[in-house]
Amino acid sequence: MREFQELKDIEQLSRFKNSIIETRVLDEITFKNRTYPIHSFTIGSNDPEAPTFGIFGGVHGLERVGTHLAISYLQNLFTRLTWDDELAGSFNNFRLVSIPLINPVGMDLIYRSNGNGVDLMRNSPVESFEKTAPLLGGHRYSSKIPWYRGIEGIIEKENLAVIDFVKKEMFPSKFSMSLDLHSGFGMKDRLWYPYAKTRNPFPLTAETQNFKNLIDTTLPHHIYLIEQQSQSYTTSGDLWDHLFDLSHDMKQSNGPFIPWTLELGSWLWVKKNPLQLLSILGMFNPVRQHRFERVMRRHILLFDFFIQATKNHHNWLEKK
Repeated sequence: MREFQELKDIEQLSRFKNSIIETRVLDEITFKNRTYPIHSFTIGSNDPEAPTFGIFGGVHGLERVGTHLAISYLQNLFTRLTWDDELAGSFNNFRLVSIPLINPVGMDLIYRSNGNGVDLMRNSPVESFEKTAPLLGGHRYSSKIPWYRGIEGIIEKENLAVIDFVKKEMFPSKFSMSLDLHSGFGMKDRLWYPYAKTRNPFPLTAETQNFKNLIDTTLPHHIYLIEQQSQSYTTSGDLWDHLFDLSHDMKQSNGPFIPWTLELGSWLWVKKNPLQLLSILGMFNPVRQHRFERVMRRHILLFDFFIQATKNHHNWLEKK
């Protein structure tokens, strides 16, 4: 078995000592006599109503670059907190939360799914309103086929950990946004907002369009295609659709919760280096070192933008 570097890096982060950082093991997943922890980080204000931004990665074990991005950003942030008093002070009225690796079994064993063969991004109780692509949109035929949703009515432990964490750390906020990091689709980096289940307008379309206008005017040379996820494809069981519905429809939050997905355009890496297709990881991750380093650099500005937009949501959220 390979050295599980991603988990080692996260465990090293969890040992970092700072008065504004809380680390927890949300749950442990047992697979073939090995135990895998799911780590979380909460940085900043203890006020549950404080504006909150969440970074999530590693839902699909093959898409390691998302977890690498989350780890890289947290490493940068923690290092800056050792010397940047202004940065530390900016967390007085703000919180950043993160689960950088949701599916540790899948990532260790080079699976898309978790150890039960379940695709965690098809596992929620949400059913698509649209006709979805066969298999890709989620199915319950067999765990041996990708995109398996799992047994109806059963939410996998990894997803339960995420749901409980988001409900506790983000729902009480007066305003919160999350960013889930993925790869494996398209030649352009996309910022998706819900829904995956329907092409009907997202209930917070006005707010997401205000955010799009904000990023377009503030970062006019940004690289992201910003759209509702269903414009690319629809699925059943999307975890973030489920969490948004819990927050919005059941009124479990004090203010808007908007989950976003960063879908890295990994087909471009394959186009530039077709030999990547010879590796199971090559479709989802930059193989060449210089491309990996470029990916780690290029999205730091986006994370910082999300943080500033979350802190200052009152200036753009309801702008006409």
